[in-house]
Amino acid sequence: ERISCWRKIVLDLYYYRCYYSYVNDLVMKVNRRGSPFCCDLGEAMGRKEYESRTEELLKPIVDSLGLRIYDVEYVKEGSDYYLRAYIDKDGGVTIDDCEAVSRALNVKLDEEDYVKDAYILEVSSPGLGRKLSRERHFVQSMGEEIEIKTYKPIDNSKEFVGILKGYNNGDVTIETEDGDRTFVKDDIAGVRLTIDF
Repeated sequence: ERISCWRKIVLDLYYYRCYYSYVNDLVMKVNRRGSPFCCDLGEAMGRKEYESRTEELLKPIVDSLGLRIYDVEYVKEGSDYYLRAYIDKDGGVTIDDCEAVSRALNVKLDEEDYVKDAYILEVSSPGLGRKLSRERHFVQSMGEEIEIKTYKPIDNSKEFVGILKGYNNGDVTIETEDGDRTFVKDDIAGVRLTIDF
């Protein structure tokens, strides 16, 4: 059964999702290049570098608190940039966990000051319907039910649900009622765990 838009809103409200967010450096840090929202040909490379360096700063913080990193992403939504850190632990993280990590990470980010754009820092749990984007996510989720969305229709559908059976260099294999099916990396728009009511 497809999850409609209103049910997604209900999920966001009903399922526990720890969230802590605040704007870095009071409201917005002024971009050293003169504009808080400019981008250039190196934006993609900068994004990967920001995510990698942030994960390096984040690891000792979460280790000291008995937590683990699920993912780090640097994205632009509308006119704003977001640096998001997703943390996890057995039994689920709390708002206090998120706040402690956010405060410690913000101090490190201010010290290193490598992000060129104005951005909003967010620290949260990945949620129950968490996105699978890295190899470790797929390894941890083997045998669980996932939803795959494709860029273009395949057999008149862009959404597929099945049990995660394999992952190989971005290609994803699921077990469906009709048998195993493999989706190649270039066709996949996104993958998430499904949520049972």
